[in-house]
Amino acid sequence: MTAPPDDCLARNEWICGEYLSTRRRILLDAVLQHLQLTTVSVLIGLTLAVPLAVLARRWGWAAGPVLGVTTILYTIPSLAMFSLLLPVYGLSATPVVAGLVLYSLTLLVRNILAGLSAVPEETRQAARGMGYGPIRLLLTVELPLALPAAMAGLRIATVSAVSLVTVGAIVGFGGLGNLIYAGMNTYFKAQVLTASVLCVVIAVAADLVLLGVQWLITPWTRAARA
Repeated sequence: MTAPPDDCLARNEWICGEYLSTRRRILLDAVLQHLQLTTVSVLIGLTLAVPLAVLARRWGWAAGPVLGVTTILYTIPSLAMFSLLLPVYGLSATPVVAGLVLYSLTLLVRNILAGLSAVPEETRQAARGMGYGPIRLLLTVELPLALPAAMAGLRIATVSAVSLVTVGAIVGFGGLGNLIYAGMNTYFKAQVLTASVLCVVIAVAADLVLLGVQWLITPWTRAARA
């Protein structure tokens, strides 16, 4: 009777320290790509979402079309979205980033708009009475007061992006998704489990970091709770 191999890699176990020690560089590269794709996508999405939400707030007729279009985009399956963008951008990280930006718009625009709409009208009137123009009112009154809702949307969009990046493996730019996809094809248990756990760790860490940022930039909410 043949003795079982001593190496957990050879035994193809789910939990294997040997995998971590021998694939450290591969894992690091995948994590860095995952973080880069997530960060770039969310930042671009935020850059687009703020003016869209402001537009929808300033002109009420624009709110319906803006929310409608972004919601429709969010309903498109991620696999289909990246596949549709592939002929446009080619085999690169661009279709992954573009897809993640489109997905993030729904969450970001809706929450930023909700935050702007929740600003008390008497606060706006008081600011106008002090001589605040539209731009100054937006930058120093409305956007700061909308921060809690906006940060909530940013947190959800970021965690969602961390998850959706993995689908980018279909074009070879999926960060940890590349390892998950390859591991599933070869039934490499340790690789699938390790990459999946790292995705969860990144999502939780990103959410905690953004929660900390929100705590720092909204001191008035802490004072109100106190």
